[in-house]
Amino acid sequence: MDRHWRFARAEDKITRLSKQGLDMVAFWRACTPVLADAVPHYMAPCCYTIDPASGLVTSHFQEAMQEFPPEWMAMEYVDDDVNKLTDVARSPSGISTLYEATGGNPSSSPRWHANMTLGGDQEMIAALRTRSGDVWGALGLYRQPDRPLFDADEKFFLAAISPLMANAVRRALLIGESADPERPDAPGMIVLGPDWRPESMSPGVEAWLRDLPDGNWAAARLPTAVLAVAVRAAHSTTSADDPAEVAVARVLTRSGHWVVLHGVPLAAVDRQRVAVIVEPAHPSQIAPILMAAYGLTDREQQLTRLVLQGFSTIDIAGHLVISVHTVQGHLRSVFAKTGVRTRRDLVTKIFFAHYEPRVQDNEKRTAVNQPLRGGPAASTVARSARSNFQ
Repeated sequence: MDRHWRFARAEDKITRLSKQGLDMVAFWRACTPVLADAVPHYMAPCCYTIDPASGLVTSHFQEAMQEFPPEWMAMEYVDDDVNKLTDVARSPSGISTLYEATGGNPSSSPRWHANMTLGGDQEMIAALRTRSGDVWGALGLYRQPDRPLFDADEKFFLAAISPLMANAVRRALLIGESADPERPDAPGMIVLGPDWRPESMSPGVEAWLRDLPDGNWAAARLPTAVLAVAVRAAHSTTSADDPAEVAVARVLTRSGHWVVLHGVPLAAVDRQRVAVIVEPAHPSQIAPILMAAYGLTDREQQLTRLVLQGFSTIDIAGHLVISVHTVQGHLRSVFAKTGVRTRRDLVTKIFFAHYEPRVQDNEKRTAVNQPLRGGPAASTVARSARSNFQ
């Protein structure tokens, strides 16, 4: 079979899977055989979700590894190495192999030695990045010794499906957060049947709907924006338009706040069903954590997020339109407030204090078929706030 035909067939399958509104684990499992057919690899892919606000991992899924080894977490966020998820996510291509990252000498990397203990010689990391540049996840693929190197065609294929998978991850996390909310401003979800009438609603979504303009909840009339997004989402399942485009609308509520509506077609055997999810326009959960735990100013929070995402001092200066000297001054203040001495210490502290608990919680949720959640662990916000005022 011609490999380019195989790539095209796999991309078509990923496109259809990305439109089905699957939960996170179901999507990973459905993609696994598709990826194996297109890009032969050892065992199953390592699948990650990533918080785009910080660039830090929020979950890991691999059928043969129910728990991500703590030493691998340390290798990712503590040790000095190459081909890390953050580095790949920040790279122009969003795809990197360990062979390339080590200049053809993978045995010089601690990652290679860790991979070899499980039989994997080669490693290819692909960031799952939307067309707008937000990274929502990553894939790790591996090959045994003496197998062909991952090549340019395979990297091109992963680049093609990256935005498809990134949008699917985003939708899956939204569905999970709205179906099982853990905070007051969690997204809300309403499911509409083929007659565009509500079939089910998540806790709290009614308050979101009442705040949207031109609807009348008492008269069972849905807001126009909800119906428009739902129709676009239903159309996307059969449309030949760009499959990476998602049915989204940004709406100003009656109370004066901006919200985002996401339309998600749901997999159904006998009829069309569409979910519309409502969330705040700026749902980043890392800002309240940084404020509650460490008392960082708005500017210090902006700078810290860029540090977590792997930006250099010069990059930060350009991004925030300030001088390198000013960046260094803010960094000293951030280090003092967080009790660290280096940028790496800062990343390590925030990950293990606020994101590693999320990874562990998602592993438990996977084991009992509960939806996965994104962002830092909400419980750490409350603990940080309490400790800040004691």
